[in-house]
Amino acid sequence: MIKSMTGYGKGQVGGSDAHYSVEIKTVNHRYADITVKVPRTLMFLERDLKKWTAERLTRGKIDVFVNRESTAQAVVTPVANDALATEYVHLFRAMSERYHLSGDIPLSLLVAQKDVVTLQETNLDEVLVRDTLQQTLEKAIDAVETMRLKEGAALQEDIQERLSDMESLLQVIEERAPLVVDEWRQKLQQRLERLQSDVEPDPQRVAQEVAIFADRCDISEEVVRFKSHLVQFRQLFESEDAVGRQMDFLIQELNRETNTMGSKSNDAELTRQVVAIKAELEKIREQVQNIE
Repeated sequence: MIKSMTGYGKGQVGGSDAHYSVEIKTVNHRYADITVKVPRTLMFLERDLKKWTAERLTRGKIDVFVNRESTAQAVVTPVANDALATEYVHLFRAMSERYHLSGDIPLSLLVAQKDVVTLQETNLDEVLVRDTLQQTLEKAIDAVETMRLKEGAALQEDIQERLSDMESLLQVIEERAPLVVDEWRQKLQQRLERLQSDVEPDPQRVAQEVAIFADRCDISEEVVRFKSHLVQFRQLFESEDAVGRQMDFLIQELNRETNTMGSKSNDAELTRQVVAIKAELEKIREQVQNIE
């Protein structure tokens, strides 16, 4: 079963020290691009969160949002961010000089700035936090996977229908292709008869020209390869691995065979069928861009 790269999931776990929630949003991307946003108190787990996420979500633009709300039992202490406070002091003094203002910098102004004073838990159990947050993340990923599988099923159904449509178009091409040579032979003979009514055409030369034309517009090899690519494409639907890149490659190969058939086509009906196949391939290519 294929998976879409579009998904959303949320996990929540209530621990003895705090309530944890993790939200994950994913969209299509060529590679795995994981961004984790955590509160300051959980910065020590940012690398682990990325690692855990990458183990299950292998492709897509993945945004992970983590939130932690302490319970009433948690012991918190106000802490000053000295480095940030110093930067604010330097900024305020520089502004005073620039605008020729006088007066000291009041403490109330300094502590009112964001993150200059923060609340931190003094009894934070990092092992407990790590285990609880991993559990919360797994729940969010489970929800994402459920949605991605559902979206993938819809994509698979649409692609399967388009593959069947292309097979029908290819069958028309196969049935039509041999007739093109016969029709061209008849038109050549009629043309020769009109141009040289008093001269008998050389049958050997006519046969040679027909053979050259038949070889130039022969698409049997392209048809065989096209069918083979379709078989390989369908086999990917049964894979448990991420198959988006393989599908994208096969679409390129199918396009290559279709273009070759089009360049060899010397018939309006064949050209119409080739154009129809290319239209279906383009729609499938768009869908494949969102497959993991």
